[in-house]
Amino acid sequence: MAKNEDFTVWGKVQPSLSQVTRTCAYDRAGFGWSDARQDARDAEHVADQPHALLKEAGTTEPVILMGHSAGGLYVRVYASRFPGEVAGLVLVDATSPTPLPMPPLISSLDHHSQMQFMLVKTMVALGIARAAAQCDVVPKGLEAYAGWIKANACIPSQQNAYEQEDEALTAARAQAGKTGPFGNLPILVLSQDPQNKVPPFLAGRLSTNDWHTWTTNHDLEQQAFVELSSRSRRVIAQGSGHYVHYDRPDVVIREVTGFVQAIRGERR
Repeated sequence: MAKNEDFTVWGKVQPSLSQVTRTCAYDRAGFGWSDARQDARDAEHVADQPHALLKEAGTTEPVILMGHSAGGLYVRVYASRFPGEVAGLVLVDATSPTPLPMPPLISSLDHHSQMQFMLVKTMVALGIARAAAQCDVVPKGLEAYAGWIKANACIPSQQNAYEQEDEALTAARAQAGKTGPFGNLPILVLSQDPQNKVPPFLAGRLSTNDWHTWTTNHDLEQQAFVELSSRSRRVIAQGSGHYVHYDRPDVVIREVTGFVQAIRGERR
């Protein structure tokens, strides 16, 4: 589960991981090729849907769940609601249910107003975003998914889905905050590099001190995930930002492969 992208967000790592184990990436309701839903978009509702999908697919063995960003909240709630059906968790620079104070500018980037959503939807609906070539951007390394990515870009209804999940984020954090500890459930924590410099889009807008505050607090949040289980392990992907699976797919592939093989060995 990723924060708000479709299944192609895992395109740099899923093909390799599929050689190790059966994998499944899906589009949450309203994203990609999944129909929209009008029910709540908090973590409990979001977690119930892949659970129903796996049941419909006839999956009976415990699964390993991998979630990026807010997807980390969703997989924690899934593991709490269906504990006997989860063999392990992989948290990829996951969102903390109890965030530490952040500098105002960074906090504002994580909070989107109704006006911001309306502006984006208007730009998409009027074709402004497409005219500005914002709908044809294919991240490097995902060229094999170019057709899917371009076809799925700049769809106004997906902004509605993102808006619903953004509005439910406070509730999702609260629900995830009530989960754990998870006993001896294997948990792999993959985190971005806290030594990263200020990214270009924030250069000149964010002071060095504010950036240091953010990276320090984010690192503390990531380290706190290790306390979720007696069998948790954290790996920092050097040189990566928030999208670890984009910036360091080699680390994700290597660590998740070992994680899967260790769990498989224990269950034989």
